[in-house]
Amino acid sequence: MADMLVNLYRLSQQDPSPLKEKGVFIKRVLPPDKSKVLAFIRGQFQEGWADECEHALSHDPPSCYIAVRDKKILGFACYDATAKGYFGPTVVDPSQRRKGIGAALLHACLNSMREQGYGYAIIGWTAKDAIPFYQKEAGAVLIENSEPENSIYSNMIEFD
Repeated sequence: MADMLVNLYRLSQQDPSPLKEKGVFIKRVLPPDKSKVLAFIRGQFQEGWADECEHALSHDPPSCYIAVRDKKILGFACYDATAKGYFGPTVVDPSQRRKGIGAALLHACLNSMREQGYGYAIIGWTAKDAIPFYQKEAGAVLIENSEPENSIYSNMIEFD
């Protein structure tokens, strides 16, 4: 796992129409939806991701987006959760993957970062199998010597 860098100046806009036609909407999380989003994460994924998401939801505006269909959460993505300028965590319900939802969430966050004045974004602790996705969708490049032991994640508390 390593960090990746995205040049936000070169980021293209993504057309949300194909997802909307399927009833999927990408929206910034509203404060009244906080408990539902955190329950979605805690119910299926890592507790640490819920902690990071909760921090992202404390920002004004919240730096977290969700994918929703028929008022059901399909996935989420955050930025400025682990550290300023970082994208993530993000995850899509396993039954909804490979349908463009992850890409739409990624683009929503990265475009918000660009609108807020960021020139670059860091995708932290990227799983090896996700690297091609980020390269294709955002033009991300690996950051040399950014393995977890050489990054912000080296300061995390560990319990035996």
